[in-house]
Amino acid sequence: MKLFVTLIGLIFILEGLPYVASPEAMQRWLRQLTEMSPAQLRMMGLIAMTAGFVLLLVARRSGLLG
Repeated sequence: MKLFVTLIGLIFILEGLPYVASPEAMQRWLRQLTEMSPAQLRMMGLIAMTAGFVLLLVARRSGLLG
């Protein structure tokens, strides 16, 4: 449970960082997202999820996560 809470906290930090570092760029990027088709957004999400899964798999198999 401790690892889970730590990961959620890290996700919040990483998600909030672009808004703090460059809010104007985030507004432009979010405007561009609204102009993308749902199929493109779905594909981007699938790619991001796959990359995250592969990263976790590699980290677990290499012993990086303990």
